[in-house]
Amino acid sequence: MITQGSVSMPESKAPPSLKRELDLRGAILVGLGSMVGTGVFVSIGIAAGVAGTSVILAVAIAALLAACNGLSSAQLAANHSVSGGTYEYGYRYLTPWLGFTAGWMFLLAKTASAATAALGFAGYLLNALRLDATQWLVPLALVTVVILTLIVLGGIRRSNLTNLIIVSITLLSLMIFIITGLPHVTPGNFTPFFPTDTSDKRAIASLLHGSALMFVAYTGYGRIATLGEEVHQPRRTIPIAIILTMIITMILYMAIAAVGVGSVGVDTLSAATQSNAAPLEVASRQFGIPIVPPFLALGAMTAMVGVLLNLILGLSRVLLAMGRRRDMPRIVARLNAAGTTPYISVICIGVAIAALVLIGNVKTTWSFSAFTVLVYYALTNLSALRLSAQERLYPKWIAGVGLAGCLILAFWVEQQIWLVGLGLIVAGLTWKTIVLPLALGSRNH
Repeated sequence: MITQGSVSMPESKAPPSLKRELDLRGAILVGLGSMVGTGVFVSIGIAAGVAGTSVILAVAIAALLAACNGLSSAQLAANHSVSGGTYEYGYRYLTPWLGFTAGWMFLLAKTASAATAALGFAGYLLNALRLDATQWLVPLALVTVVILTLIVLGGIRRSNLTNLIIVSITLLSLMIFIITGLPHVTPGNFTPFFPTDTSDKRAIASLLHGSALMFVAYTGYGRIATLGEEVHQPRRTIPIAIILTMIITMILYMAIAAVGVGSVGVDTLSAATQSNAAPLEVASRQFGIPIVPPFLALGAMTAMVGVLLNLILGLSRVLLAMGRRRDMPRIVARLNAAGTTPYISVICIGVAIAALVLIGNVKTTWSFSAFTVLVYYALTNLSALRLSAQERLYPKWIAGVGLAGCLILAFWVEQQIWLVGLGLIVAGLTWKTIVLPLALGSRNH
């Protein structure tokens, strides 16, 4: 029986569980493949345009908040190791309304992010091949979505091998960027750290806004939790995997931000992001080593493929969990004959991503992603606060700091963004309380 605000599951045969096929190394690779992706290649430039040189501090603030959230996710997943992440935690430790809201926010934000990653990959590749992006962008992005959806349908092991290749290329390209850029770092590019114009009273607001944008680049660790049902010894493996992934990523992001800002300056990074969404590649052209920019572009492309792969994995598992609770049609909870893949969910997610790709210019801003993701992780921390003393792995204040930080940063993005986000929450709850019950009632009759 599930308590603390949850609803009882129907008295029927328990749904089949996914097989546990991920070890510690595989879980870390999933986290790195999800975090070290589109965000690091784009978000630093976007945040620099908002926060100025203090983007380095924004990276640090976002990292500290993400660490609190990561520990909350780790102890929740260790005690409740099923697919679904905060969607499941909300049901178990909070209320069905908050649990559904978490799942709904995850689906909205990450499906759009996946489409953006597919289009970004296609754009980088077409630019490298010097082909017309207006003609081939959407078809190539669609082909990418189809191929990766088929890989995920093939099972987690094949996905894990693909992830290893992707992460290795991406990390190598970023390390080359750091090493070749260090000699070009100029101390003058770090000053002034805050705007010196006394008429600008928004320095703190800009810093918090930049922190919210950078936070999105750290959120891939949640993919480890959403795959909790497939991890060996989840109580031990999941916390260690999340902590190690966070440490690796924080060090990497801080180094990239310092080299990027120090070598070319904030204005160049921001302008490059607005013009071609490739700030690190533009910065690397200043290093005078011809092989670095194309290799960094290759790393960006593999990163975006990695993000798309892991988003299909994570989204399908959340949809699987929502189908099990009948917050979505029950059919999406079906597994393949081997019990390794929720194939209906994977297909549905692939179709949804492809539908957004067809628009061709999906404007899923980082601000919108930041708001929805921060709401999602606020619910994660709130759930962690409800853990019993026996279940708790870390001090309670960690979840408290994570909750407060998420709620504060969520409302430092543009007002129209969080208003739209709140409207989508209302739309999702309307689906749950009115539309879905009517549909299920008519089917029963």
